[in-house]
Amino acid sequence: MTFTELGLSDRVLKAVDEAGYQDPTPIQAQAIPPALRGRDVLGIAQTGTGKTASFVLPMIDRLERGRARARMPRSLILAPTRELAAQVADAFQTYGKQHKLTMALLIGGVSFADQERLLDRGVDVLIATPGRLIDHFERGKLVLTGVEILVIDEADRMLDMGFIPDVERIVGLLPFTRQTLFFSATMPPEITRLTQAFLQNPERVEVARQATTAETVKQHLLYVHKDDKREALRQLIRTHEVNNGIIFCNRKRDVSIVFRSLIKHDFSAAALHGDLDQRVRMQTLDAFRAGEIKLLVASDVAARGLDIPDVSHVFNFDVPFNAEDYVHRIGRTGRAGREGASFTIAINAEKKYVTAIEELIDSKIPVVEIDGLTGEDKKSADSDGKTKRSRSRRRDDRDPPKDDRKGRRRNDRRDQEPDEPVVGMGEHVPAFMSIPLPSRKSKETSEETVG
Repeated sequence: MTFTELGLSDRVLKAVDEAGYQDPTPIQAQAIPPALRGRDVLGIAQTGTGKTASFVLPMIDRLERGRARARMPRSLILAPTRELAAQVADAFQTYGKQHKLTMALLIGGVSFADQERLLDRGVDVLIATPGRLIDHFERGKLVLTGVEILVIDEADRMLDMGFIPDVERIVGLLPFTRQTLFFSATMPPEITRLTQAFLQNPERVEVARQATTAETVKQHLLYVHKDDKREALRQLIRTHEVNNGIIFCNRKRDVSIVFRSLIKHDFSAAALHGDLDQRVRMQTLDAFRAGEIKLLVASDVAARGLDIPDVSHVFNFDVPFNAEDYVHRIGRTGRAGREGASFTIAINAEKKYVTAIEELIDSKIPVVEIDGLTGEDKKSADSDGKTKRSRSRRRDDRDPPKDDRKGRRRNDRRDQEPDEPVVGMGEHVPAFMSIPLPSRKSKETSEETVG
């Protein structure tokens, strides 16, 4: 099947051809025809399947006719992250070059005034993150009663990030007669509830079994001691042909720690997490795409939706708490038929997360070893297989001490967990607490004797 068989207009087909695409992906082939007919669509597809074009192309086609009014967008696309919203905007610019459709991107980290000027002129397509959209609405700068088409992208990620109440509020402000295109990689119960509330007799499109990993990604798993994780990461990077790679951490503070460690050891690296200014985040992604940065250390904010087609390796510095996040992380490599590799660095305490991942993907992840480092955390495992807390950090990764206000040297322990748990008195009671108090009667007798 080719794009010409999907029912798209000549101008849209010309833009697709100029972009270099000829054959639609499975999600595009199944979702575009019902979307062109005005049907609601429920699309279940992982990242990297081409689902952005599956809603962008029919939207452009349907919006050819009509005119936008000030502060009243004709269509709305909700995305969970700034990066994903920006990529959808790029797709509209690519596929809409033959049209005169106006567009506004409402994301955090950008001036309100600039965004308001675009809204005042009227936009055909409004792309936004939920929080920034609500901010504009509460400022009285946005009216949503003219929305004809609603797209909710990465709905399960919205759930993970706590945006569902905002999404429900936004949908409540839209006209009931709208068309809704709803996309999610997985269908947990809460997402199923939303589809029943938001969609009317939808066309269900599912192109792959939920939570499957691409066959083009070679997966690897290694167990190390907690203090050896950064050394293991460095050795993996040095011993494999890493053209570029994304390193995922569970916490933002660990993103900074791993980033500083890589820079200290002369690796080309950058950090990406939600606390960074939007301008810095976009510059970092552009530099990574251009090959100016070899390694990108990221939190799960970057696990979905990033359109970086040629990532050679993914490293899980931490095993993700949510098994489905593993699928989306390693889905950053092995895209569009290319081969990729993923390495997950685990400690004994994370075995339960590894087990959950293997049950989800229905296969065992091959275990590899690094001489001198690997071996299921034997350095500090107790008889029950549980790891004890380490009393020190590796010497080559230890942060330099800082000065306190009095000029004394101290170690900054804010990003470290306590070495030992706090221990109470338990059964031991100090001797002075065991001395019985004199009764009131004996006290009065004593006072009379003294008098």
